[in-house]
Amino acid sequence: MKKKERAHIIIEILSEIYPKISVPLHHKNNFELLVAVLLSAQCTDARVNQVTPKLFKIANNPFKMQKIPPKKIYDIIKPCGLGPQKSKSINNLSKILVKKFNGNVPESFEELEKLPGVGHKTASVIMSQGFGHPAFPVDTHIHRLAQRWGLTSGKSVKQTEVDLKKLFPKDLWNKLHLQIIFY
Repeated sequence: MKKKERAHIIIEILSEIYPKISVPLHHKNNFELLVAVLLSAQCTDARVNQVTPKLFKIANNPFKMQKIPPKKIYDIIKPCGLGPQKSKSINNLSKILVKKFNGNVPESFEELEKLPGVGHKTASVIMSQGFGHPAFPVDTHIHRLAQRWGLTSGKSVKQTEVDLKKLFPKDLWNKLHLQIIFY
């Protein structure tokens, strides 16, 4: 069976199992989504959703967050792991958002990826789930499944993303990314 045929079958199965899908990270705005996605590195979405309400209660926008010392951010986000680096990144990206973007999350891969703690996968999630632009965020989980399903032989998530974008219709990327994660 060819990769395109497998991809079509995967679309059908995942659409049957997960006809409607919602963003797993709880957030009320793109800043909260950005912070939640940053926290989700090496952490479960469920754990992030336990931690963020306390963090967002004291600072749910970059204007407030930039004023929170990294140590205080760390004390709240510690259960998510990698706390020292994540707390510094959250504080620093908040300062940049205020200074350079008037407190708004930028709507471009290039600008997002310049922010501390934000790599391509995080930027892809923001572009997809925050702004609704077609993106196919590939994490280790999606990378492994794509290999198991014979959709890629890529050695990196970057190559897997390229391969999956060739196989799946662009208008399905945002939903399909979430369906694969839930699967």
